[in-house]
Amino acid sequence: MEITLNGIVVIVGNYGSGKTEVAVNLAVAKRQAGVEVRLADLDLVNPYFRTREARQILAQQGIDVVLPDEKYMHADLPILTPAIGGMLRAPSELTLLDAGGDDVGVTVLAALADALKGKAVRMIQVVNPFRPFTETIEGCLKIRREIEAAARLPVSGIIGNANLIDETTTDTIYTGYDFVRRLADTTGLPLECITVATGLLPEIDRKRFSCPILPISRQLVPPWKRAVRIGPRSLNL
Repeated sequence: MEITLNGIVVIVGNYGSGKTEVAVNLAVAKRQAGVEVRLADLDLVNPYFRTREARQILAQQGIDVVLPDEKYMHADLPILTPAIGGMLRAPSELTLLDAGGDDVGVTVLAALADALKGKAVRMIQVVNPFRPFTETIEGCLKIRREIEAAARLPVSGIIGNANLIDETTTDTIYTGYDFVRRLADTTGLPLECITVATGLLPEIDRKRFSCPILPISRQLVPPWKRAVRIGPRSLNL
């Protein structure tokens, strides 16, 4: 099954959901599938694990990454460059916006109201059921309402990102899938895909899932760990 996301897609989620890792890997996977991809880092709140940390690997994959000016690269100020407005007025086949976590992080989207006006925009909520505040359906719905109110955009789809980092097993993936499937059924929103670390892919029974799988090669890691190497076709969808 193919992940069908295209046009302008905003990736949101609570802190710790893994939304930036999802955005980076989704960008790479779609680019390797021949899609023109641009990615904007709009995370102006969290100083760690932002898209800009993976800008080299993204550039190597031929992905146009829009970041704050170099002098503001590690600032937490609400700096939106004209390049971001430009990429929204003339979007590529897939234009990804990696917004900040929770409702605080997505308030930056309000500054893009003019650039987004009249555009078809999809806002996708990344859910990790093994994180605080999203381990219940009610918690996920609360996070969704807060994000929608701050962003002034509706969530229109879900990505399941069930993981326990290095402790993730196939059971983690299966349990997480069952949860986000229930969440999708409860909300009536489409389950766009679930994520599976590339190292676990050979052990996964794909027939258990009714949605596409996004392979994840972790790029946003602590300084004492190495990112997983991404080959030319390693994230084939």
